[in-house]
Amino acid sequence: MIPVQGFSGKTVAVLGLGRSGLAAVAALQAGGAEVVVWDDSPDAETKAADAGVTLTNLTKHGSFKDIATLITSPGIPHLYPEPHPVIARALAEGCPVDNDIGLFFRSFATSEWDEFDSIPKVIAVTGSNGKSTTSALIHHILEHAGRPAQLAGNIGRGVLDLDEAHDGEVIVLELSSYQTDLARALTPDVAVFTNLSPDHLDRHAGLGGYFAAKRRLFAEGGPDRAVIGVDEMEGRYIANQLSEGPSDDRVIRVSAGQKIDGIGWSVFARKGFLSEYRKWRQVGSIDLRAISGLPGVHNHQNACAAYAACRALGIGPRVIEAALISFKGLPHRSQLIAEKVGVRYVNDSKATNVDAAAKALAAFSKVRWICGGLEKEGGLDALLPAPTVVKAYVIGREAAAFAMKLKGLNVEVCGDMATAVAKAGAEAEAGDTVLLAPAAASFDQYDNFERRGDDFAACVAELAD
Repeated sequence: MIPVQGFSGKTVAVLGLGRSGLAAVAALQAGGAEVVVWDDSPDAETKAADAGVTLTNLTKHGSFKDIATLITSPGIPHLYPEPHPVIARALAEGCPVDNDIGLFFRSFATSEWDEFDSIPKVIAVTGSNGKSTTSALIHHILEHAGRPAQLAGNIGRGVLDLDEAHDGEVIVLELSSYQTDLARALTPDVAVFTNLSPDHLDRHAGLGGYFAAKRRLFAEGGPDRAVIGVDEMEGRYIANQLSEGPSDDRVIRVSAGQKIDGIGWSVFARKGFLSEYRKWRQVGSIDLRAISGLPGVHNHQNACAAYAACRALGIGPRVIEAALISFKGLPHRSQLIAEKVGVRYVNDSKATNVDAAAKALAAFSKVRWICGGLEKEGGLDALLPAPTVVKAYVIGREAAAFAMKLKGLNVEVCGDMATAVAKAGAEAEAGDTVLLAPAAASFDQYDNFERRGDDFAACVAELAD
């Protein structure tokens, strides 16, 4: 646990008693704070009692008179489409609002670090797609290189659940826009931006607000090194703002499709080969094509970002290459579930938006595509014409409406996962890939994308070999 500093003897309010909220309660108490909480769920009283804190209605006038700060969970809206009533009350009464990420950055460093030979580092990863794989890949490379490391944030453990840092340790954090948007402290040593595509637009009042939330990690944090994906204009904009010129190697530009050799430091992948250029000459190269845990151009971008972040810490190219080869990938992200009679079954349930699904489709040839769910803003046109798709099998409560938007494709409305997997499996031929890449949220039929991916895997297991 990371005891929270700066609130000893003060009262702090926590909104939301999910994973991050409960961790915040414990970490604040460990730092000497008096904690009160509010949660909207029916079992809030039980949760509060189990955590040893007082459930307090914080929506009333004057609720924040004696409260030093309000800590909110990332899933709770704090501005758009409208703030939660407790947050609205805190804003009205001038109480600072923060989250567990802000608490982590203000509390991670301690006086004990004065005795360390090597100061701990923090790598923070954000972006629309690939941040989970990139974060896990960085962590995997660090462990392979023998560097002590912990992985947390939007993946794995909550940030305040981390163990206190060891000498020379590296903390890898995956940060969502919900987390970067509100944190009052953001000070990573290395910050990574993978890419940007429309997502969570309701929470950020459009694409501009969504980008601004991501950009805060770089504008507010002032990292020593920034790894920036520049395949979109937003990434090029961030890189330009952080750099003092072409020779400034504090910014490492990353691409999954273009050669970048006219600047101080770059890492890019073309035709399956990763190249590192520094001071206008190539200093490293890796063949990514045969690495089974990193299929497709989108995963090559993830590999470039992870490679660059680890090179910024001084890890050698050959060490990184060996780690990439041994990486098995993450569940629900281009995960090979099975191969039956020459047909591969791949679970990419995490492809919850159009851009992620398009990249997943491009990673395979002859795809039998299982898609559908709770459609996000922006429509499906960016997926088309989807030349690798042999046939689409649409699931979800609004499967018929979703299917109608897949113009030009051979489409069958299936409704549920079991039907879609059974039909795709029966029609697939050797060399085909049955791919779950929904291009939609899961909440119409599942609690989360993990449950959806697990259902896909269970249905595949029922198919005959």
